[in-house]
Amino acid sequence: MKYRIRITAGDVGMEAELGDNRIARAIWNALPIRQSGSTWGDEIYFPIPVQEESENPRELVEPGDIGYWPPGNAFCIFFGPTPASRGQEIRPASAVEVVGHLLGEPEEFKCVTDGTEVILEKMDD
Repeated sequence: MKYRIRITAGDVGMEAELGDNRIARAIWNALPIRQSGSTWGDEIYFPIPVQEESENPRELVEPGDIGYWPPGNAFCIFFGPTPASRGQEIRPASAVEVVGHLLGEPEEFKCVTDGTEVILEKMDD
């Protein structure tokens, strides 16, 4: 089963799907979440009320991936290179669990600035 969510960050709104794994289910069960987002290169991240260990940590992710970063209990939206990237790769600060993917154009999040409120909510079936 996949879990459909809506992500709103300032003027950007986009649907996404969370996968069917332990961490994605924990995030789904914690929704809705409203939090001030931080930016780090082309990544938005913010703490969420989920505390889980990684199952399949990844050092590199793809544009549009949604990750969970265990050291900060953080939800991460990746849409381009970060300060840790080499070239055009997308490298988180440290390994993340990929828990889902955006269902739109990831680059739309480039206009979101540090401190913008981000809302995560469940989509109706």
